Amino acid sequence: MRINYLFKTTIFLLLFILTVLPAYSENAEEKRADIQKMKTETLNELYKKEPKARKHVQNARGYAVFSNFGLKIFLAGGGKGSGVAINNGTKKNTYMKMVEVQAGLGIGVKKFRQVWVFENISDFNHFINSGWELGGQGTAAAKLDDEGGSFQGAISVKPGVWLYQMTEDGLALELTGKGTKYYQDKGLN
Repeated sequence: MRINYLFKTTIFLLLFILTVLPAYSENAEEKRADIQKMKTETLNELYKKEPKARKHVQNARGYAVFSNFGLKIFLAGGGKGSGVAINNGTKKNTYMKMVEVQAGLGIGVKKFRQVWVFENISDFNHFINSGWELGGQGTAAAKLDDEGGSFQGAISVKPGVWLYQMTEDGLALELTGKGTKYYQDKGLN
């Protein structure tokens, strides 16, 4: 009974922190400007830490940049974030959101940024139009060198789709996408 109460309280607090507290009044134009600033800062940080990433991003069919915040309290965790996907051919920006849900024992807060790189336009279009869900059964292969077309410092999510994930400690060769959904931000597009 006590664990059930603790679980429900944790879920309530988590949802409150992730939805109510960040809801400040900022108009769509300001939000887009903030996301563009975050995109530029994230890409500059990535290129500083991994100079070869610049070529990969510029030569890709499209890419997406996200800033994410995650919180884990006891038995439940979650996260949310926002970002922008850019079609390198048309230069069109598509503003997006992400949410994440996870279960398991733990406590902590994690801020991280992600740069998705799409070699195929079909994968990019699917990402922005249908959204993506990453589940706990998915695996990712870390690529530590630039042989065979792999990206230095990135992980392969699937053939032709790469992910750079940066934390305050630098590049992370891990995928934190358990129960993660990426989708268009209808209020900004």
